[in-house]
Amino acid sequence: MKFRVSYGLPMFFNHTRGGYLHNQHRCFTSLFKKLQTTTRARASVNGGHGSSQGDSFLVPGATVATLLMLGVLHARRLYDEQKFEEAREKGIELEFQPDVKAAFLSLLPLRSISRFWGFLTDMELPVWLRPYTYRAWARAFHSNLDEVALPLDEYASLRQFFVRTLKEGSRPIDHDPQCLISPVDGIVLRCGELRGVGAMIEQVKGCSYSVSSLLGASSFLPMIAEGGVQEESGEQENTSKEKSKKSWWKVSLASPKVWDPVSVCPMKGLFYCVIYLKPGDYHRIHSPVDWSILVRRHFSGRLFPVNERATRTIQNLYVENERVVLEGLWKEGFMAIAAIGATNIGSIELFIEPELRTNRPRKKLLHSEAPEEHLYEPEGVGMMLKKGDELAAFNMGSTVVLVFQAPISKSLENGDSSSEFSFCIKRGDRVRVGEALGRWQDF
Repeated sequence: MKFRVSYGLPMFFNHTRGGYLHNQHRCFTSLFKKLQTTTRARASVNGGHGSSQGDSFLVPGATVATLLMLGVLHARRLYDEQKFEEAREKGIELEFQPDVKAAFLSLLPLRSISRFWGFLTDMELPVWLRPYTYRAWARAFHSNLDEVALPLDEYASLRQFFVRTLKEGSRPIDHDPQCLISPVDGIVLRCGELRGVGAMIEQVKGCSYSVSSLLGASSFLPMIAEGGVQEESGEQENTSKEKSKKSWWKVSLASPKVWDPVSVCPMKGLFYCVIYLKPGDYHRIHSPVDWSILVRRHFSGRLFPVNERATRTIQNLYVENERVVLEGLWKEGFMAIAAIGATNIGSIELFIEPELRTNRPRKKLLHSEAPEEHLYEPEGVGMMLKKGDELAAFNMGSTVVLVFQAPISKSLENGDSSSEFSFCIKRGDRVRVGEALGRWQDF
């Protein structure tokens, strides 16, 4: 849910924005006129009697509330995107700047609000109303209905439409064994190599968060002590990858809190990529590589928005929010995917663990619950997934953070160099499931 409401009054828009919003308002107005006409027509077929059959065609109050909510979300999105585009055109990089509205959000029952939104979106819509509702959503949030796998009237609720599958071939997978693909449709917010003490990822200019805090204290993230960076790097080059993988896993199980984010550094070749999914995007998460998932970690945190304004006004946004973290191993080493929840997106469905429930009511009011951790069987092997396999789904847009090891250049004894990973994308690029995020070549 977009939360910058005080700036969203049409009377404050300039002529260009006002004209665009006026056109969108006409779209929603025409939708309601069609609904009214259709409802009266169907009621007249029943002879105007107040029978239960005639009442079944009336739009439920919850459905009206849902449609109004969609209109509010659309208006907020238009305003926020306009401001963001203006800043980008001017070459302005927005900096972290907390404000009163961000502080006010922490006082709101966002988890309860999100559960209520989930209740609304899970209500079954009348069959005749479904195409109108989904087309209005697609127009407002730029969804491509040509890719939808089923006829629109077969999606019983908005939630089913949000997590819809696509027609076969809509997202071709790059099966190059030396590439890592995007797990979602979205916009690249940040990408790069983790370096320096603490392994920090920049949220926005002037605000960063540690990968250890994002993934959890028990993560088997490959880190080394700050004082031994140079010594360890030389030793690691002489140690086989398989031995290293096992050692990280054993350390994690034996002493889960051994890593101090202040005094440790990431090993060389550890990369990250942050991708933001808009409400109109395809909401399913796919496997970026062939890998083995060893553990799942569920953090029952807050549900702040994750839009552009939230990222530059709420400190440690992704660490504060509810999230599901999957960790495992692939042929190049460590791999982790963090699915971040948000306002109205508290429900994160995990296809490999359907019984997992997120955004459940909490007994404690304080944000101090330890993450729920689950080891996948068989121990040490976990659950195997192929590149492109469906993994999870959001009920609206949100954010995915990918942390992984990849090949880096090394000087060999014969003077040659080994493979080196490089990103195919950059900040601000739009990516789709199956497209390469990065590649490497063997020399």
